[in-house]
Amino acid sequence: MQKILFVDPEKCTGCRLCEIACSLHHEKVSNPSRARIHIVKWENAGLFIPMICQQCETPICEIVCPMGAISRDEKTGAVLIDKELCVGCKLCVMFCPLGGVGIDKNRKILKCDLCDGDPLCVKYCIPGALQFMDANAINIKKRRIAAEKLSELMKKLLEVSL
Repeated sequence: MQKILFVDPEKCTGCRLCEIACSLHHEKVSNPSRARIHIVKWENAGLFIPMICQQCETPICEIVCPMGAISRDEKTGAVLIDKELCVGCKLCVMFCPLGGVGIDKNRKILKCDLCDGDPLCVKYCIPGALQFMDANAINIKKRRIAAEKLSELMKKLLEVSL
């Protein structure tokens, strides 16, 4: 059975262990800016939001990629970028509505690959803000409700900021 990444921002403490584990695994450096997950902080609101690719059912990044460099791994369900085909045009970065695709200073695209089906960020998330769960109807509904809650929260934060 496929699995999904579940993000519960209400449990995130902003410790950034997920970012460190990710950058160490993928880039062999302890540098959160090189991670595929990023913690967005609204410290005045006491809110920390893990931003990571949600492996969309219909990925916009895949649709806009002019090189056909983005596809889904049937085994893990991860939406992957073929580094040999990617030209670094940044369309995937610009069109991702969730901020799940990034780019480093060398124009290398940084996107979650679910660590081949065993995401390290989940393993190192002590508060349980990140979970990797079966993609059954109940968990998909939980994820949709959490996304709606996050969207409402973001709207409120943006209203306060402006």
